[in-house]
Order: sequence, then C-alpha cells, then structure tokens
Amino acid sequence: MLPLFAHLVLAQAMPVPQEIVIPQQTRPLPGHLDAVPVFNSNNPEVVQKEGILLSTFPPTGKRVAAAHLNFPFQGRFDLFLHHIARAIETPNDLRTLYLGIIVYNPGPQPVTVDVLQAASYLSQPDAPFVDLPPQQDNALGTIYAGPGDRAMNDVLRGQRQTGWPDRLVIPPHQYQLLMNLPIPVRPLTPPLNGRSTLARLYSTGPVYLANLAMFAKQNPDGSEQAPTLEEWEHLLQTGDFAGPREAAPSDPEHLTGPEIYGRVAAVAQGSQWRTQVTDPGRDRLSIPVPGTEFSYGLSTLLAGQMGTGQNQSAKLLLRYPGTAYQAHGNYAIEYALTLPLVNATNATQTVNVLLQTPLKEDQLSKGGLQFRQPPYNNVYFRGTVRIRYNDDRGLPRTQYWHLVQRRGQLGTPLAQLVMPPGDRRLVQVDFLYPPDATPPQMLTIQTLKPSP
Repeated sequence: MLPLFAHLVLAQAMPVPQEIVIPQQTRPLPGHLDAVPVFNSNNPEVVQKEGILLSTFPPTGKRVAAAHLNFPFQGRFDLFLHHIARAIETPNDLRTLYLGIIVYNPGPQPVTVDVLQAASYLSQPDAPFVDLPPQQDNALGTIYAGPGDRAMNDVLRGQRQTGWPDRLVIPPHQYQLLMNLPIPVRPLTPPLNGRSTLARLYSTGPVYLANLAMFAKQNPDGSEQAPTLEEWEHLLQTGDFAGPREAAPSDPEHLTGPEIYGRVAAVAQGSQWRTQVTDPGRDRLSIPVPGTEFSYGLSTLLAGQMGTGQNQSAKLLLRYPGTAYQAHGNYAIEYALTLPLVNATNATQTVNVLLQTPLKEDQLSKGGLQFRQPPYNNVYFRGTVRIRYNDDRGLPRTQYWHLVQRRGQLGTPLAQLVMPPGDRRLVQVDFLYPPDATPPQMLTIQTLKPSP
C-alpha cells in the first residue's frame, strides 16, 4: 500500500483528461465497395458447441435446412473467419476445437480453386495481444497484436502463408478440405484462444463452401486427432448450428440506442474499396486552407457516420436469421485510397496525412471531431497501414506503419509533405480493416498554420 504522499505525487503526475474538439469538415469517401462476394463467418464469435458456423450449400437433403444458404461462389471471392474457443464454463473439457472449410464441386467438370493470398493465425501462440506503442515502422511485417492484425498484415503484402495450398483441383461432385486447423486451449490460463483467417480465392466454376466446428477425437493414449474429410462431410449433412448463438441485432430501421450490431454469419458483398479521393468533379484534391483540416470516414456505419451521411458497411446478400443485418465494421475489407494532393496556394505549405480515431458520433454534435487527451484505454484500432508517396526530394517512398489507436486518439502523421506552390503529390493509403478493431476511423488531411 502506497503512503499518502505517494498517492498525491501520482495524482499530480497523471494528466487531467481534456476533451478536444477540432472544428472541421467531414466528407463521405468517394467510390464504393466492389461486388466481390465474401464468405463471412464471425457468429458465434465464441464457439462451445460443435456444428455449422456458416454453410452456403443447398439445403436439400440436409438435416437442418435453415443452416444452408444455397449460394455458389464462382470467380473471385474472399473467405473471412474469426472465432474463439473457450473452455471457461467447462474447465475440465480442454478438447481442441477444429475449424474445417469444406468445398464442394456440384458440376460435371473439374473445378480449380486458386488460393491467391491467405493467412490464418491463433492468438496463442502466433499473435498474442501485447501492448504496443501508438506508431511503429513495420517494414519487416514483424509487429502485430492479435491474430486479425497479423493476418491482415500478411494479405496486405500479397502473401500466402506456408501450409496453404496454391490451388485445389476438385473433381466433379466431390468434396475437398481447404482448411482444417485447430484452436487449442490446453494448457492456456484461462483456457481461451482465437483464430482469424482471410483468404482471397478464384474459382473456375461454381463451388459451395461451409465453415464447420468440431472437437478433436481422443486416441486411447490421450492424444488428439484432427477430424477427417469424411467426418466433416457427415457434420455438414447432419449437423445443427454451432453455438451458443449470440444476441439478436437491433433492427436497423428502428434504432433507439444503444445499438446491438450483431456478428456476421452471411455472404457479404465487397472485398475492396478502391477509389481516387478528389474534389467533386475534379481530378485533384486541393489541400486544406492553412491551419485547417478535413477528414474522410473509414468504415462508417449505422449510428456512426461521423457527419458524412455515409454508411460504408458491406451489404449482405444472404444471412442467417438472428445475425447482423450488415457487415458492420467491414472486417478484412481493403481500403485502397489514392489522394492526388495539390497545393493551389501561392506559398509553400506543410501537409500531414493522418489516421485518427475520434469519438463515435452520427452527426457532429459540436461542429467537428471530438478527441480526448489522453485517449481512453480501450484499443479501437490495431493494424498496419501502408502509405506510398514521393518525398520532398522527389524519391518514391513506401512506409508500413503499425498503429495502435485508442478511443479518442488524435493520431500522428503517416506522412508529412512540404509542398511548394503548385506542387502535386500522389499519396496512396492502403490497409485491411482488422478484426478486433472498433469503427469508425477518419483519414485526415491537415495543412499546418505557418510559423509566425
């Protein structure tokens, strides 16, 4: 126990939280999500009962018809999974939970599924949630906190993790396993672990997919064995929904607050938001007036549009009843933004490009973005952002920044540009919205006030 004077010194040393309001314009992000379908499995997040997490197979002949959405994938599509195994309620049951992705070719000809990029990580031991500084150079890709952060980092760099096939060739009317990976909880304390997965795929013909959860079978010696393809097929045909089911979301047509967005078990639409950010009707983006800034919403959502009037959440083509109505948060969606900045003033200007996490609002109640200094403890964004531009010497630069932003955090510049009069500078900002983040964020362009 600290003596009284130590408490007084500690209290004096701790900064008094201050609310900061930056009067500024917030703008809707130009462009839109593409039409690439996404197999999006995140409900239930915590899995304690084996069964069907998400199936796009036809319901015909299945024991639980409602668990099958009847959606064939063909051409480009994504696969996103984010699930947790927890044995806290039954601490003596430490069996390993497996996630199996089963793929079926319903046609009369072989189908090839190319694995373009893919990554899947556990929180333990692959990517534990460690406390990291707000901004670090991540050129080598070795900085991450959490499995979603690490998986998005890999795919952003165009990688296919070791262990993934480069392609599957599926004979007519046959099944194959794309993924069969564990979420172990033994010997963790508490017995809790998670896995995040993203794969970008291309199929030469229609295929159906399912994400299934099954506990490992135990051998006589106490060791475990992974489920076989035949066991996964049997679960697909006879299984019920995995559980426990999560709370139903709020009706988006009748939001009363606080909103329950729900988790996604659906076929979503949209893999990338790729756009050029310009002044309306122009091919350039004029920098702000010196001493001011403007911001574009990133992953804005219902009741969190930040004054932009824009809900960026991916729509769902098909969903399970009781799950989210939209892919709120846009987990695993890539933002690929090009900013053709122009200094149209007659003086040299210093321009910052930042990612920020202001307090969430729908309309700006105070005429600008609200921040808190120091920010709240809750981490709202942890992930790697890539920025590419020509520096002040005209040399091309590519910088990977790993960011950890807490609720209400102002952020620090991803890039600072000193732009002479008439200077044009192309800036590209890319990231995949990481699981375990909380939207929205803002991309801010700021022109510093000249020094007196």
